[in-house]
Amino acid sequence: MAPLQLKVANRGKSRSVKNLPPTIDVSTATTIEEVQQLVAKQSGVRDYNRIGIFDPVSRKIIRDRRAVLGAQDDVLKTKEILVQDLGAQIGWRTVFVIEYAGPILFHLAFYYLRPIIPLPAFLVGTQAASRQDPLTDIQKLVHTLFVAHFVKRELETIYLHRFSANTMPAFNIFRNSAFYWLLAGLFDSWSVYAPLSPFRLSSEFPRATPARSGFGTSVLDYIGLAMFIFCELANFSVHYHLANLRKPGSTEKGIPNCIGSSLVTSPNYMFEVLAWVGVIILSRDLSVLIFISIGVIYMRSWSRDKERALRRLFPDRYKKKKYTMLPGLI
Repeated sequence: MAPLQLKVANRGKSRSVKNLPPTIDVSTATTIEEVQQLVAKQSGVRDYNRIGIFDPVSRKIIRDRRAVLGAQDDVLKTKEILVQDLGAQIGWRTVFVIEYAGPILFHLAFYYLRPIIPLPAFLVGTQAASRQDPLTDIQKLVHTLFVAHFVKRELETIYLHRFSANTMPAFNIFRNSAFYWLLAGLFDSWSVYAPLSPFRLSSEFPRATPARSGFGTSVLDYIGLAMFIFCELANFSVHYHLANLRKPGSTEKGIPNCIGSSLVTSPNYMFEVLAWVGVIILSRDLSVLIFISIGVIYMRSWSRDKERALRRLFPDRYKKKKYTMLPGLI
């Protein structure tokens, strides 16, 4: 725990921190989060999470708030840190709670307010069912699966997940929430429940017609439901394992060793996608396919980032994976 005096400088002219102290006195055991708090206090910044700490050589942000200065080689060599104002922040847990609330609200609204949902005039007078037609068994089941999935997400966010960072830029909540609120929420609920949904009229992707209005009219119904239930439980199992890889209050990473981890880097993403494949099989709805297809693009990038991180952190112990989220595909 050697004493250490660090020079403090702004990373650039944009988003600079005003009233920055020229130096700070710390030790090699001081964490990045403690440096943030110290710089914020001496600069008069109320929320220390706004203070980003950057490596003086690579000029990249040091994201692990629990990392100690003694482990930052460039900081020790140059005896300097760079800082930047990251802007207004919002808690990661809060972000996820808001993101997942959108689909729940939309699906409940379209399910229970179906008789009074306004519909485009060009759809009125078609041969599709009127808005007073009762929901089919398939529609009711798909509603249950959607709500169950996102309630599970909310509960995991509140009680299970541990985050390596305290906050994220507040403005990002609009970008992050748009995917869930507009696609999984508005778009999917419109297509699944609206009696005159454009997708109900699609001949290429037929909706729940009277011929299959009841669950069990096809063996695919049982396959889809079984896939959803199994994959949701497996996804929870992976999340539970990943949360317990980190000790409480720690951001230390570990090597996953759980169901599916021998196949792919991110088995939680694998089971997530397969659960939605089950919903697609049940609903026969193009909107659900579009939602999860876009989700796969994001998850592919995240899973590849995780593979690179594990290879870097555990070069001798980690068994490299060829596929990061879907065996044989991605």
